Amino acid sequence: MEAAADLVRPVEVEARDQFRLWLRFSDGVEGEVDLSDFAGQGVFAAWQDPAFFESVRIDEARAVCWGDAVDLCADALYLRLTGMAPEHYLPGLRTVKASA
Repeated sequence: MEAAADLVRPVEVEARDQFRLWLRFSDGVEGEVDLSDFAGQGVFAAWQDPAFFESVRIDEARAVCWGDAVDLCADALYLRLTGMAPEHYLPGLRTVKASA
């Protein structure tokens, strides 16, 4: 599996209307991700406060976060933005079939 240092990193994030984020990653990929399917659910209920949603930042662990309680994995956001399958992003990843 790839080392964390080899993974694409978010380098810029900006909150947009209707629970969208604009992101730019270290490989040059950029665009908007729609997070409205999370809004209002569990910890994401905090996004109902527009000022809180707009406080988005990238932390030292590469997560896209709001305060200390809400964060999203940068890799998951990259996959969502690009439509790339996890096994293409992380070639060392393999699936294991579960047996019942």
